[in-house]
Amino acid sequence: MANRHETHPEVVKRLKRAQGHLRSIIDMIEAGRPCLELAQQLHAVEKAVGNAKATLIHDHIDHCLEDSIGPQRKAERAVLDEFRQLTKFL
Repeated sequence: MANRHETHPEVVKRLKRAQGHLRSIIDMIEAGRPCLELAQQLHAVEKAVGNAKATLIHDHIDHCLEDSIGPQRKAERAVLDEFRQLTKFL
């Protein structure tokens, strides 16, 4: 498949782990666990999904965008490198 990249299995693995974690948080809520514990666990799931998103975006930049642009000189490459750095703030 043209839209399948090397990192996709890793992204799927992370998302499945987050999915399982989210299910356990729902169980925690239903069991009446303390809000602090719930917030900590939700934060962990949020970070896991964010890391999966970052991996997917960086993979797209590294492969799809670079492949469509083609070889670049160092000065031209700087713009794409800066864009990649900006994605940290998504």
